[in-house]
Amino acid sequence: MSLKRTLVGIIRSHEGTGDKVKDPLLKTRYYNLSRDKAWEEVSSTLKKIPGFKVLHEVSSVGEITLEKRTAFGRTIDITVSVLSVSPVRSAIDIYSASRGSMGDLGANYRIILQLYSVLDKKIGAYRMRE
Repeated sequence: MSLKRTLVGIIRSHEGTGDKVKDPLLKTRYYNLSRDKAWEEVSSTLKKIPGFKVLHEVSSVGEITLEKRTAFGRTIDITVSVLSVSPVRSAIDIYSASRGSMGDLGANYRIILQLYSVLDKKIGAYRMRE
């Protein structure tokens, strides 16, 4: 992680993925899977990650809410969205925010990269390269 990312994390306590973000590691991930199949894989994978607690799942909307406690006792709320782009293509976006008013020193950024890494191990074979 770069020094710039850490400095930004001093004042910012949230991070999210999307199509128009500057950092290529935070771009929305697209997969050649139907939304239902992607939902099953993502849901089962996220439930198995140690240190993360699944708080809420809404399969009809395609959102999973997770919680993670840091070593310093802060709580981080994470929302993983599984979206249908076409009948055989889906997208996964992640939004992570720390509770409290202080920055996170890049913790949300690292959590998003960690979740994408875990998901890529499970469904990376279906990932679309852009």
